[in-house]
This record gives sequence, C-alpha cells and structure tokens, in this order.
Amino acid sequence: MLTDEQRKDLVQTAIEARKWVYAPYSKYPVGAALLTTSGLIYDGVNIENASYPASMCAERVAIFKAVSQGEREFMAMALVTANGGSPCGICRQVLSEFGLKTIFIIANEEGQKLQETTVEDLLPGAFGPDDLIP
Repeated sequence: MLTDEQRKDLVQTAIEARKWVYAPYSKYPVGAALLTTSGLIYDGVNIENASYPASMCAERVAIFKAVSQGEREFMAMALVTANGGSPCGICRQVLSEFGLKTIFIIANEEGQKLQETTVEDLLPGAFGPDDLIP
C-alpha cells in the first residue's frame, strides 16, 4: 500500500532530480523517482545525445540505477515534467519487466498529481517473460 507521504516524497524527489537533466536539444527536463519494496528511492533524469537514439529517458535511468544495486521489486514511480507528459513505450516495456502492478504517478513541475495508474494500465497486453517460448 502506497501512503500519501510516499507519493509526496516520490513526486518531490522527481522534481529535485530535474535540476540534473542533460537536455540541450529538446529542452524538456524530465525527472523520475522509483520506490522499491525495500523502501529505497532511486532518481533518474533524461540524458540526451546529439545522436538522438543514444539518449536515455529518466524512467529507465532510475530503473537501471535500482537494478544495478540489486533491486528487482518496485512499488511505485513518479514522473515529473513541465506539463505532465506520459512515459514512452520503451519505458513502459522496461517497467513491465519488474511488475505490472507498479503504481505510476504523473505530475507537473509544480508537483500537482495529474494521473495515478499502474504499469498494467499504461501498457495493456504487455509482452513479458511468460510470452517467451522455452
């Protein structure tokens, strides 16, 4: 169960993370904060590259930071942009790998929660480990 305090902390962490964004091309700073079942929060920012496909979204940065520290179970993620943008398809797919029931909060840069949903609702019919034929 995600508490109101945890929601607030996640959104605030994502807001704070936005100051480290590297987005010289899009000028669209994105901050993410991921809460694991161990109680730790991992932040992430978008990191752009002149070769656009080499760029990395904030959500995946936070996920990869958590996974690289041994985390595999996530409770919730907050995403903060100026206008409450939604996660891209690749980020939705990566999130689905670690749990379709993960709560996903979308907020604007003022911290106003615009949407709260689950990864499953963001990516219906997700392709996952059960879809791989042994």
